[in-house]
Amino acid sequence: MKTDKLILDACCGSRMFWFDKTNPDTLFVDKRYGTLTANDSSSKNGVRVIEIKPDLVADFTRLPFEDETFYMVVFDPPHMKSLGANSWMAKKYGFLTENWETDLKKGFDECMRVLKQNGTLIFKWNESEIKTSEILDLIPYKPLFGHTSGRQSKTIWMAFLKK
Repeated sequence: MKTDKLILDACCGSRMFWFDKTNPDTLFVDKRYGTLTANDSSSKNGVRVIEIKPDLVADFTRLPFEDETFYMVVFDPPHMKSLGANSWMAKKYGFLTENWETDLKKGFDECMRVLKQNGTLIFKWNESEIKTSEILDLIPYKPLFGHTSGRQSKTIWMAFLKK
């Protein structure tokens, strides 16, 4: 598949961390599509709504793009494996399958495949159930640098350079 976009968000979800959720240089991809609602007494109107509306529905383990298509790839895969399929967290963030190691390895490989030479991969991971070191042990890529954030300092952002 051809595209004129410079950036790929390989599993965009509801685009929560994007400042510009309609960035014209970015192709937003997710395997899910839809509007999710839940009752929430702490919200203004008692309902929590999340829209997952990617530009293209595709799985990050099988991206439909030619090799070396994007200058930057953002990879923020699901990070929870113990969620019930119908839980709010699973609906909001997605969840890992029992084959999560294989899926994440394939995801990294696909993200690197579609990344241009000297392109940047931005990876976001939350260590609530799986340590970052376990993820890094699955892949042959080494991050250049990263930053830990979040209320409990369990989220880490990492940058990789494709050489």
